[in-house]
Amino acid sequence: MHTRPSPHRIRGIRTRTTARLAATLVTAAALLMSACSPGSSSTARGATVDAALAALPRSTPSALTSYYSQRLRWRDCGAPGFQCATMKAPLDYAAPGAGSVRLAVARKKATGKGKPLGSLLVNPGGPGGSAVGYLQQYAGIGYPAQIRARYDMVAVDPRGVARSEPVHCLDGQRMDAYTQTDITPDDRRERNALVTADREFAESCGAHSAKLLRHVSTVETARDMDILRAVLGDRKLNYVGASYGTFLGATYAGLFPARVGRMVLDGAMDPSLDARRLNLDQTAGFETAFQAFAKDCVRRSDCPLGGKGTAPAQAGDHLRAFFRKLDAHPVPAGDADGRRLGEALATTGVIASMYDEGSWEQLREALTSAMRHNDGAGLLALSDSYYERDANGHYSNLMMANAAVNCLDLPPAFTGPEQAEKALPAFEKVSPVFGPGLAWAALNCAYWPVKATGEPHRIEARGAAPILVVGTVRDPATPYRWAQSLARQLSSGRLLTYVGDGHTAYGRGSACIDSAINTYLLRGTPPAPGKRCS
Repeated sequence: MHTRPSPHRIRGIRTRTTARLAATLVTAAALLMSACSPGSSSTARGATVDAALAALPRSTPSALTSYYSQRLRWRDCGAPGFQCATMKAPLDYAAPGAGSVRLAVARKKATGKGKPLGSLLVNPGGPGGSAVGYLQQYAGIGYPAQIRARYDMVAVDPRGVARSEPVHCLDGQRMDAYTQTDITPDDRRERNALVTADREFAESCGAHSAKLLRHVSTVETARDMDILRAVLGDRKLNYVGASYGTFLGATYAGLFPARVGRMVLDGAMDPSLDARRLNLDQTAGFETAFQAFAKDCVRRSDCPLGGKGTAPAQAGDHLRAFFRKLDAHPVPAGDADGRRLGEALATTGVIASMYDEGSWEQLREALTSAMRHNDGAGLLALSDSYYERDANGHYSNLMMANAAVNCLDLPPAFTGPEQAEKALPAFEKVSPVFGPGLAWAALNCAYWPVKATGEPHRIEARGAAPILVVGTVRDPATPYRWAQSLARQLSSGRLLTYVGDGHTAYGRGSACIDSAINTYLLRGTPPAPGKRCS
């Protein structure tokens, strides 16, 4: 849910070198969660579905032997201690001989004493987040020393992402226009402009990445992970996935339950939900996060949304009034390319800050500058960070890959603007602040050039070793109920709860959470059922 590219179907955690904004999807996708994950627009399906992901045969098909037996040629990455390689996987698993896709892999070998535990694959989410970048900028140097001492830290950029034959769509200038498209249309002209922007984005992706767009599904990426497991010489897959990375990890478990090692799914998604429900739940999640921010904000002297005694709902009214003002009159942002801060970019900047309470101070300052001093630079910077836009106007392919994966994994939330408009009351009910924008943002997959290949489904992974599912009570992008649902679906799921704010829990300052996860990764012992941390 965000502003133009698919709602952020969860973007996972950012690299944490800054405020840990997200980035790492949610749908999971651009600001607006790339919610475009699933669902049928005509029918809002329930929280669960009858179908369950079926496991693949235990034996490796002969047609895939050459992929499973390949040898990686490791080379220096340019970053001390890291090695890189290129792995091949079939472009189409239904026709392995019809061509391959080249995937970027990176690792940092275990550095300490003690019995080696094999490889630990990490994925930060998205979809569209670079796992290699996450490894080199955070996990490979920032994970607990005892974890890095016993595991080879490994990452692979999923197909279509970053260094792995990235999906290409709009150039920087056109992405600038796309991210500024009005996502709360007031009349038919503005609604048509929104539809046109979504169509042009989709058509551009189809024109530049036609062949690849059909083969960037989560199921295919999970199968790539099994090839990597074998190539690395590991009997089982050890894995830590955040945000969308939990859907990827759970999918792997469903396909290869006997090959699951120690698996942590932090900030879990619920694979049984359709796109409309995912978007609606995430919209409610961002409202919950905003309420927490507002309560904190009004206690402080520099809060531009009200002073002491101001209720969170009133603070929300003030923010909505500000958004309406920007919709009519964007403010200067000191941007070298002439962009001004309008409603769409401001909404993205605010939502980006909901991922981590550590960003709240920066958000207060940015809102103060924009609301009281007509200076939109702070909110624009937050939005640019979310979109991974650099000072030269170049965007990473995060949002393009995000839409490509989400729109392939599940049918669109809405098939046309009439359905989105009809859903507005439901979205506004769960979030007066973000509801209208996130409802319209969920329209992006309606015009995708490739038909979805996935459907909502349960993942049971019968026979898998214990899988640790981590949920944060006030998580904005992956609501806590999703973690509860996934833990129930998985036959060996064990839920660990963080009573706190922000997106995901591991490495966010809770000694209780970190200790439980570290113990599980090092000893294979999951926490006691029902364990809660704060």
